[in-house]
Amino acid sequence: MQGGNHWGGPLEVIDDNNGGGGKDHDQRRAAEDWDRAALRSQSFNQNELDETQRSWLLGPSDGKKKKKYVDLGCVMVSRKALKWSLISILIAFCVIGLPIIVAKTWPRHHPPPLPPDRYSEALRKALLFFNAQKSGRLGKSNNIRWRGNSGVNDGNDTLAKGGLVGGYYDSGENSKYNFPMAYSMTMLSWSLIEYSHKFKSIHEYEHVRDLIKWGTDYLLLTFNSSSTKITQIYSQVGGSQNGSQIPDDSTCWQKPEQMDYNRPTQTTFQGPDLAAEMSAALSAASIVFRDHPLYSAKLIKGAQTLFAFARDSGRRSRYSRDNAFIAAAYNSTGYYDEYMWGAAWLYYATGNASYLYLATLPGIPKNARAFNVTAVSSVPSWNNKLPGAMVLLTRVRMMLNPGFPYEEMLSMYQTVTGLNMCSYLKQFRVYNWTRGGMMIMNKGQQQGQNLQYIANAAFLANLFADYLNSTGVPGFNCGPNYIPSTLIRNFATSQIDYILGNNPLKMSYVVGYGTKFPRRVHHRGASIPSDNKYYSCKGGFKWRDNPGPNPHNITGAMVGGPDQFDKFHDVRTNPNYTEPTLAGNAGLVAALVSLTTTAGFGIDKNTIFSGIPPLGPKTPPPPPPWRP
Repeated sequence: MQGGNHWGGPLEVIDDNNGGGGKDHDQRRAAEDWDRAALRSQSFNQNELDETQRSWLLGPSDGKKKKKYVDLGCVMVSRKALKWSLISILIAFCVIGLPIIVAKTWPRHHPPPLPPDRYSEALRKALLFFNAQKSGRLGKSNNIRWRGNSGVNDGNDTLAKGGLVGGYYDSGENSKYNFPMAYSMTMLSWSLIEYSHKFKSIHEYEHVRDLIKWGTDYLLLTFNSSSTKITQIYSQVGGSQNGSQIPDDSTCWQKPEQMDYNRPTQTTFQGPDLAAEMSAALSAASIVFRDHPLYSAKLIKGAQTLFAFARDSGRRSRYSRDNAFIAAAYNSTGYYDEYMWGAAWLYYATGNASYLYLATLPGIPKNARAFNVTAVSSVPSWNNKLPGAMVLLTRVRMMLNPGFPYEEMLSMYQTVTGLNMCSYLKQFRVYNWTRGGMMIMNKGQQQGQNLQYIANAAFLANLFADYLNSTGVPGFNCGPNYIPSTLIRNFATSQIDYILGNNPLKMSYVVGYGTKFPRRVHHRGASIPSDNKYYSCKGGFKWRDNPGPNPHNITGAMVGGPDQFDKFHDVRTNPNYTEPTLAGNAGLVAALVSLTTTAGFGIDKNTIFSGIPPLGPKTPPPPPPWRP
C-alpha cells in the first residue's frame, strides 16, 4: 500500500489487490502514475524547491532580506550599532561642536582677567616693606631703588666669624633687634605654612620664602649654631639709651647707607624670652624649608640649641633686664609665654612629644598667667605670645586629638582661645572702640602704635575661624553665648578694612595702597633724598624736620595709626602716628593672606603636621629569633 496525496488532503489507503477494471481501474492507475512521478521528483532533489514552492513555504527570498551586518572592509559592524553611532555623532556635533564653532568665530571683545581682591593687592605691597628694611649686601633683585648696601661692618666688635651682616632694620631707625625680628620671622612662616596656596596664587610664595631666609640666616649668625650648648647670644646691633647725647641710632638722622657712627653689639648671657622666640622662628622656618632638607635640619638644630639655652635654670632672667640699650625699645615683661610658644613650634618641627609635654605642663600657663583672661593678656604682640601660642596648641587638639596626658591642658587652651576671641567682639565690651570702628588694644602697651595689635588679633581670629571650618565646627561658646565663626571673621575683616581706608578719614594706613596714605613716614632712609650728597649725623635732621612729603614712598609700610578719636597726624616727627615696625607689618601680612579669597578659602591642614609621626602606641619590636 502507498499513501496517497503527498501535497495535502485526506490520506486514503489504496488496496492493489482490489480487483475490477473499467473506469475505476483506469483512474487508480492514473493516480498511481501521478504519485510515482511526484515521488521521483521529490526523491531526485529533496532539498530543492522551485521558486513557487519556496514562495509558498519560506516567504520572500534571501536576496530581498536586509543584512544584519555591514562590511567596512577591515571589520564587520552591526547595522543597528552603526546607525546609532552615526546618530550620536550628529547629536554631539549639534550640541557641542556647533556652539563651539559659533563661539570661536563670533566676533567679540575679550574681557580682561578678574583682578585679585583688595587684600591680595595690599599683601603684595606689605611684603615690599621687608625689602626696604634689609640690612647688609643687597642684590639687584631687592627691587628697592633707593636702598643699597649698608651695615657691612656690623658685628666687627664681636668674635662672630664674618661679623653680623644682614638681617632687618626694625623700624624708622637703623637698629637690628633680634627679639622683634625673630617674632616677625615666626609670623611670616606661620602665615606661609597655613596659607601657602594663597601666596602661590598671587605669585608671592618664593618672595616670602626669600624674606624668611634673609631673617633666619641672620639669626643663625648671632649664636654658635653649630654647637649643641651655648653661653651667649648677640641680641642687638645699634640702638640707643633714653636721654642719650652721644651719636647713636636715635640721636643721628642718617640713611643706612651713610651711617658712620658707632653701633655697638649687645650680648645676652641670660634670656629665656629671647632664646625661646628665636627658637620658635627657626622651628617654624624649618617647616617652610622642608623641601631643602639640609637647611631645614640646620634650622632645627639651631632651634634646639636655643631652647636648651632658654631652659637652663641658671639663665632664667629677662633678656632686657639691666640693659638700657635693649629696654629702651623692646623691653620684655616675662618668658613663660615664650616657653609655651617655642615648645609648640619645636613640637611641630621635630615631632618630639617631649616638647608638647612641656608646653602642656601646668606650671607653664600658671606662671604665664595664661588663664587670667584680661584685656592685656588677650593682646597678641611681640611681647605677649600667649594668644598665639594657645591658638597654635588648639590646632593640635582640634586636628590630632592626642588625648592623655595632654587633653586636659589642651582643652583649657582651647577654652581660653575662645574667650580671647570673644573679647575681640564689640558686644562683650572688653576693649574700647573708636567711633570709626577701630578696636583700641594699646592699653597697657607702648603708647600709640595701635594698628600692629589689631592686625595680629585679626590674623588669629580669622585663623581660628578657619580651624573651626576645617573641622566642621560652626562656632564656639563664650559662657552661655554661642558664637558662630562668622562673627569673628567679620571682626577680622572690619579691622583690616579700617586699616586699608574704611575709616572716618578715608585714609589707607598702608603706604602706597589707595590714593590717600601717609606721605611723611617716620623713616630715615625714606626721608633723605638719593641725591649723591652726604648728610652727617646732625645734618640729616633737616630732612626729618622738613614739612614736605618724603622723597621716597616706603611702599607697604603700615604706620602706627590714628589715636582713640580716629585722628591721624601725618607728621614725620611723631613716630606714634607715622613710624612702621617689622613686627607690625608681619602681623599685617598674616592677616591679609588669611582674608584674601583670590585662591579660595581655608587653610592647609596637613603641612604643619609633616614632621609629627602618627600618634598612638608604637609598633612593638619583633620577637627574638627562636632557638631550639
